[in-house]
Amino acid sequence: MFHRLSLVKKVFLSLSAALILSAVTFAQQDTLKGLRGPAFSDPSKIQEMPEEWGKQPIKYEASAGDADIAIALDQQMYPALSPFIREYAKSHNLKIAINEGTCGITTGMLSRKTADIGGVCCPPDVTDRFRGLQYHTIGIMSLVIIVHPDNPIDNITFEQAQKIFQGEITRWSELKTADGKKGPDTPIQVITRLHCKIRPGHWRLLLDNEELFTPGITDVGAIPDMIFQVAANQRAIGNELVSMVYQYEKNKGKVKILKINGYNPLELSNLLSLKYPLYHVYSLTTWEEKWVANPKAKKLVDYLMQEVELQGSKLYLVPVSQLKKAGWKFKGNELIGEPR
Repeated sequence: MFHRLSLVKKVFLSLSAALILSAVTFAQQDTLKGLRGPAFSDPSKIQEMPEEWGKQPIKYEASAGDADIAIALDQQMYPALSPFIREYAKSHNLKIAINEGTCGITTGMLSRKTADIGGVCCPPDVTDRFRGLQYHTIGIMSLVIIVHPDNPIDNITFEQAQKIFQGEITRWSELKTADGKKGPDTPIQVITRLHCKIRPGHWRLLLDNEELFTPGITDVGAIPDMIFQVAANQRAIGNELVSMVYQYEKNKGKVKILKINGYNPLELSNLLSLKYPLYHVYSLTTWEEKWVANPKAKKLVDYLMQEVELQGSKLYLVPVSQLKKAGWKFKGNELIGEPR
């Protein structure tokens, strides 16, 4: 009887220890997950504007001249969409003025009502939502973690990625290669491009705000600089949109794309299912109120959405139809939530 009770006691203690360990592990995972920023903003909240602004018509900037349509594209959308826009302009005998900039520049033009269409690579913040402005999501694209091509590390967990960018993992030897060996015994140099800080999504899906990043980061202001810094430094790690990696690697140097939790970001099914957790949202805008709406602009947006549906994989984009089928949440044409 004594031995039986001792055995029961040992089993109980073992189970208790396992449960405590599991609880600690889940608590750590919840803490790390809590560092992830918001993916989207509330579409019901809009930026308050003066009454006279609401009555203001679209008025093109001087550079647009006598264009039929004026469109402002974020620099990350421009390479993907500008060929389709020029083809459309030629086939429909239209003059389309394209301004290439950033999400901030695009939103600024929309706030001044100097563009019929805006193209952005981040979900809108409340300050980007204006009365009468409609967002049309065209797809999502992987935001990839990149390292020097000679780095033997091929895969990291999402938690390790967070800890690296936080500065809690500081040496490559704290990570392991595919065959179980330690990485190089060298310090990790974190490269960031902390753009669009007020907007949800993008790099904020890794860590919510710049205060969470290690003080030792090298923050660059331009996409080519991100690629160059990582390609030139064997200790470096950074992140960038997959399309931008391939666009600039010929001139700025080769980099290697890491898997996260074993999932390859180049396989769009991994992004669609959120097994790969980092992405950007590509959207176009149109004006809906009759005194600012341009029917020609609306037709152009419809055409661009159709082209992404047909050629999304070539553009590294998961199109809207696949997102809807997989349970991503939409309000009208705008993507507003992840599948759960």
